Amino acid sequence: MKMNASLLLLFVGLPLLLWAAPRGSVERPDLSRAPAFPSHVQKVQPAVVGIKVRVPHDRPSAAILGPERWGSGVIFDSSGYALTVSYVLLDAEQIEVQLSDGRRLPARLVGLDLEVGLGVIRLEGPGPFPAAPLGDSTSVAAGQVTATVGLDDDGRLVATPGSVQAIRSFAGYWEYMLDRAFIVAPYNPAFGGSPVVNERGEVIGVASLRLGEPPFVNLAIPVEKFLQGKDELIREGRVVSRKPRPWLGLYTAEIEGGGLVVAGVSPVGPARRAGFQRGDRIVRLNGEPVGSQEEFYTRLWRGEVGQEVIVVVVRESRFHAIAVRPADRYRFFRTTDK
Repeated sequence: MKMNASLLLLFVGLPLLLWAAPRGSVERPDLSRAPAFPSHVQKVQPAVVGIKVRVPHDRPSAAILGPERWGSGVIFDSSGYALTVSYVLLDAEQIEVQLSDGRRLPARLVGLDLEVGLGVIRLEGPGPFPAAPLGDSTSVAAGQVTATVGLDDDGRLVATPGSVQAIRSFAGYWEYMLDRAFIVAPYNPAFGGSPVVNERGEVIGVASLRLGEPPFVNLAIPVEKFLQGKDELIREGRVVSRKPRPWLGLYTAEIEGGGLVVAGVSPVGPARRAGFQRGDRIVRLNGEPVGSQEEFYTRLWRGEVGQEVIVVVVRESRFHAIAVRPADRYRFFRTTDK
């Protein structure tokens, strides 16, 4: 996402909560008319859930994402495991799930994969639960027909027929990058955690963000990203076999003409303590030039947690070298109840 200087102030004032499933008065289909939906929507609909999350006000993510959150998810195992986006669950203390049949049940936080952007909860209550099949997202191609299916915060089904418009990499300002992501259109108003299914009703992705200007599109995380570490995530609360990514706690924005500017810092993490300031233009990392978020992340993640890096920034027309030791972000946030 690129922006010019005039838009930067607007950007830094927008919390990530804007990308969570929104509240609104958009007219939704009545669940009692579910048979009118296409068969692939009917197949996944019983497994789609709404997720209400409460986070203590003193947790680090509360200031950005809010202490109360709502998203969608999908049950993928009849014992009650459900998949959603990680930002809905980050630092969660209390989780309540609403099933499409109207039942409300507590759930516990099983684990988060912050590198991928997905998380798992487990419903607490009598099963078995309706479960949606997880499909093969590796074979998805641009133009493939999809449906994005979620629940709004009133428990109403929000089903949007669409297609995969493009498959590309994506870099986000919160030290996040996917080498392969789906761009799905039209966007679904209850996108945060809504499953994206193929014509067989198999889950091939999870809608994460709303991108662009009207008409919006959704960024969807391919389900392959979840399946690669699924068993570890459920067992350990994170994918422990993957090397932890060095994390600074920097929010950055690409600027017109190339380059990267600091848009803010996390309330916790190394960047705040190291002295980064909003408006700093990042030009080098460990002596290598930085012209984009992708370059910045790729070079940062070559190193190790705790291994000092030198970030050169331009501030008020002067160069400043900032020494900072990246951390493991999982030590700062609540990502599991284990």
